[in-house]
Amino acid sequence: MPATLIDGKALALEVRAQVAEDVRAFGQPVCLATILVGDDPASHVYVGSKHKASHEAGIDSRDHRFPADTPESEILDLIAELNADDAVDGILVQLPLPEHMDEPKALRAVDPAKDVDGFHVLNAGLLYLGEPALTPATPSGVMVMLAKHGVELKGKEAVVIGRSEIVGKPMAMMLLAEHATVTICHSRTVDLASHTRRADVLVAAVGRAGLVTADMVKPGAVVIDVAMNRTAEGKLVGDVDRGVAEVAGLLTPVPGGVGPMTIAMLLRNTLTAAQHRRVGVAAPGS
Repeated sequence: MPATLIDGKALALEVRAQVAEDVRAFGQPVCLATILVGDDPASHVYVGSKHKASHEAGIDSRDHRFPADTPESEILDLIAELNADDAVDGILVQLPLPEHMDEPKALRAVDPAKDVDGFHVLNAGLLYLGEPALTPATPSGVMVMLAKHGVELKGKEAVVIGRSEIVGKPMAMMLLAEHATVTICHSRTVDLASHTRRADVLVAAVGRAGLVTADMVKPGAVVIDVAMNRTAEGKLVGDVDRGVAEVAGLLTPVPGGVGPMTIAMLLRNTLTAAQHRRVGVAAPGS
């Protein structure tokens, strides 16, 4: 029997509707500021989508865009201004930045209490310690997907392919927090299939089209395809080969799977940041 596809679009709409309701109940302005440097077409599309979704949820937004040759100091100065602006609740630095900029330096310049991407070392450390505050949107969205579909994680084998700070590492920490037995694989893993075949839950987040094939998947496993790759023909595909649908129990499609959840969880993080800052709840870095 073919895998049941997880409808990320429908679930993201549910999350966004709940965020909009919670924003109205909060009763105070909520504001997200984005910073985009350069002319990467995909980044401009992503940022535009984030602003559209913000407005639909009742969240104000500020859109800061700069040419690729902007000095790093100008971006750091803007981040400092936004940190100090009490009207701004969340700050998002769109990646990638131009090569002449130090990405970690820029990300760490963001006030951790406004770090809606969850990339600051303090937020990463809190997640590592099992005390999450603001967490990366993509893995957070995956966890909502798993919960929505009643996926039992306690004692289960979970394999994450990818070790990025954005998805792989925080994903592993979130699965571990739910008592899964977690294995992290990567580009230098020997005999990748021997690990993936054990997985009750398999998360692919590498960025290599067709990496995971049907013979690498345990029958009935939950397979989460986080990656978005462009083929030579311009088609959008994930890391998981189409044939996996004949083996897996649950599967996220690409597109329409994890992607929509990322923006939904970003909105949730922005409201969470506002609540922490304005209602006196302990915030990251306070």
